[in-house]
Amino acid sequence: MNKIQVVINVILVAAVAALFVVVYTGDKQEAPAVAVESSEVMPIAYLNVDSLLVNYTFAQEASERLMKKQEDARLKLNTKARTLQNEMADFQRKLENNAFLSRERAEKEQQRLLKKQQELQELEAQLTEDIMLENQKLNMQLADTLTNFLEEYNADSRYHVILSNSAKDNVLMAAEQYDITDEVIDALNARCGK
Repeated sequence: MNKIQVVINVILVAAVAALFVVVYTGDKQEAPAVAVESSEVMPIAYLNVDSLLVNYTFAQEASERLMKKQEDARLKLNTKARTLQNEMADFQRKLENNAFLSRERAEKEQQRLLKKQQELQELEAQLTEDIMLENQKLNMQLADTLTNFLEEYNADSRYHVILSNSAKDNVLMAAEQYDITDEVIDALNARCGK
């Protein structure tokens, strides 16, 4: 989604720059004013992405699955970390009380605990990567679903441009008639059968 926003921002900056070049370097002849009647709707629309993510059933379910996966991973890591911490505390007590029969036995136990600690760190890295990849996959699915839907939705070419808007990031102000968010959410949810 961020790539789409960046592309739109680049296009908008280029358009504004081109407009300034035309205005300040063009002929000083006055161009005829283009009036847009208040009843005429320009072929532009915007979609509030934040609202879409909150209200689109597929996005809600995907977010819920991802949160559950994160919670499960955190629980697994915390359980293993607690077990390791208890084993290390037990090792420390035995070491302080000279409970090991030999120095080699104490070193062997220390090596086992260090290996277990390294395995825990590797597990944490793996779980973090898995969650990151799952998040990336879900974002790609959402972007693909939205892109395909918007192509269908706009098959009649009623809009020349459909902008994304996230927390008023791209569209700072627009008339309500250009906001197609609710329409899109309803249509997407209807497709999901929800």
